[in-house]
Amino acid sequence: MSLRDSLDLLKAVNPEGGQAVLEHEIMAERASSLNAAEAKVAKTMDALRAAGPDDNADALSNAREAVWAYFVQRELIGFKRHHDVITAFGIPREVLNGLGVMRR
Repeated sequence: MSLRDSLDLLKAVNPEGGQAVLEHEIMAERASSLNAAEAKVAKTMDALRAAGPDDNADALSNAREAVWAYFVQRELIGFKRHHDVITAFGIPREVLNGLGVMRR
């Protein structure tokens, strides 16, 4: 096999194309995961607003967990600022003050 044959084979395999496909798949998974986390935040914020005094502790705990997971997901993707998200979802201070607190 000559050098020319090796170069032709390398062009046919196109390793850069494989890398691009993989990067595209990774970006799609990141977007999907972020979308799922965002939907969970919206759901838990609605539940927190609708919760009565008896259900408030569980709703608050669920909201804190969902918001914390969403913020972690955003930071993994590269979004470091959360102010716009906090405003858009109307995340109350009682949720933000308890982020990262584990349930017992």
